[in-house]
Amino acid sequence: MIATSRLASTDVTVSRLSFGAAPIAGLFEPVPDQQAYEAVTAAWDAGIRTFDTAPHYGLGVSERRLGEVLRDKPRPSYTLSTKVGRLLEPYDGGGDDLAAGGFAVPATHRRVWDFTADGVRRSIEGSLERLGLDQIDIVYLHDPDDHEEWAFREGYPALEQLRSEGVVGAIGAGMNQAEMLTRFITDTDTDVVLAAGRYTLLDQIALKALLPEAEARGRSVIAAAVYNSGILAEPRPGATYNYTTAPDDLLARARRIKELAEQHGTTLRAAALAFPLGHPAVAGVLVGMRSADQVRDTAQQFATPVPAGFWADLKSEGLLAEDVPVPGAAAAG
Repeated sequence: MIATSRLASTDVTVSRLSFGAAPIAGLFEPVPDQQAYEAVTAAWDAGIRTFDTAPHYGLGVSERRLGEVLRDKPRPSYTLSTKVGRLLEPYDGGGDDLAAGGFAVPATHRRVWDFTADGVRRSIEGSLERLGLDQIDIVYLHDPDDHEEWAFREGYPALEQLRSEGVVGAIGAGMNQAEMLTRFITDTDTDVVLAAGRYTLLDQIALKALLPEAEARGRSVIAAAVYNSGILAEPRPGATYNYTTAPDDLLARARRIKELAEQHGTTLRAAALAFPLGHPAVAGVLVGMRSADQVRDTAQQFATPVPAGFWADLKSEGLLAEDVPVPGAAAAG
């Protein structure tokens, strides 16, 4: 079983490695039902007990597929997170969702931004129906980048009310940036934030304010997209960094980190998974996975030790700043 951490001052625990369920909804390319089922089952078999989804992922397909596996598991034995901010409205225009949302699924619905209290509750009701469950442990405001004041004025208070009613156990926000997440930490009673791609071996912007504020206030951070969308999984020519082609300087940097990892008898992927957990505010890492093989490989990488000498060499070569916290000699698992 993969170790767990407790979120902030809540009773909610998360796996140090969590399953991200966006890819099983056909992110960028189709994923058959059976492949998705096998991926979630493999995650369970690997000891992963935290699963993250959202209505946005495949227009509800992610939630439905995830629920098919989880509804047969003992409810207290795992932690489930989903998100609010986009309502799904029926749509009969035909075609697929690739252009609008990036998912290779039929465009049966369209997304409508809604951070109102009513919209938040309707979103959670829809998620519960698709999942086939009666409880969600963590709810995040999803990508409120262009709706900041709306999310703070209406969306967040709605989540706080649901938490006080016991409908959800922990609340927060999930984004691909650190700045607004820092505001959630400093200006609200948020329990946890999901920071995608902002605390990795190549990007430590979260160290500027987000992580210190979270640590000081006893809040939790989940680090997602720890491979920066591909480059830290395999830094080959054409590799992607934050969903665009990686610039040459970053590619060279990632290749050098990979070389050092191999010199120390470990791997770049193991180091990328382990790195965020070196900060005390980080409760876990979340990785999107689309197949059983990918799940098993990720779990193996997560369990691979990363020697202390590797982190020391990164700092001596200027690949990490001296003051960046790092895991211990075998902190990958």
